[in-house]
Amino acid sequence: MNLFIAELIGTAILIIFGGGVVANVVLQQTKGNASGWIVITWGWAIGVFTAVYIVGQYSGAHINPAVTVGLATAGLFDWAMVPTYILAQVLGGAVGGAIVWLAYKDHFAATDDEGLKLAVFSTAPNIRKYGNNVLTEVIATFVLVFGVLYLASPGFVTANGEFLEAIVMNGEEVGFGLGSLSALPVALLVLGIGLSLGGPTGYAINPARDLGPRIAHAILPIPGKGSSDWAYSWVPIVAPLIGAVLAAGLYMIL
Repeated sequence: MNLFIAELIGTAILIIFGGGVVANVVLQQTKGNASGWIVITWGWAIGVFTAVYIVGQYSGAHINPAVTVGLATAGLFDWAMVPTYILAQVLGGAVGGAIVWLAYKDHFAATDDEGLKLAVFSTAPNIRKYGNNVLTEVIATFVLVFGVLYLASPGFVTANGEFLEAIVMNGEEVGFGLGSLSALPVALLVLGIGLSLGGPTGYAINPARDLGPRIAHAILPIPGKGSSDWAYSWVPIVAPLIGAVLAAGLYMIL
């Protein structure tokens, strides 16, 4: 499978599960309406597990620009491939958001609250203080990328697009790949982040997870959808990238 297609499909799968569980919980007249935060965090974790399990063997299943940038910063991913991966991830996020809308189209129409409709696609803070919101996302993404670097390294891709399962660093072979065995611990890491650090901002921890579906929200003909809240959109883009670079920096020091 082509690397670009793999990352697009993987990110779309992530959003189908993640955006889908939010829709099930917050939209009106669904079977899961008002079932709560625990349900949402589990839905996102299962989305990570499924996406990584399916495309990990093809692209390393970064499915997150923060992970891609973090790995590149740590010297475990070719910087030349970063734009390709990020573009695929953002497009995958938009595709996933559109699919969730199709699945819950009647429930979007049955819901009056504009904020709940937007919540299916993107994150927003419960207390809007940009400095604190950025800090929360930096911390949460730091934990994610630092954990990923130790739990499983999601693949090394060369400038010519070759995916390697292992490379030689400092005279030793370093294994890579988020295959079936590595999918579960990464999913549990995301579950833990959601439960422990998701309260203030909704734990975007992934620029593509927020930007792609937010673009879909802006484009799709959702009745009474209101604003896409672009004033906040920079936070779940910038903060996760900062957290990823910090995590990679500490990883290299250690």
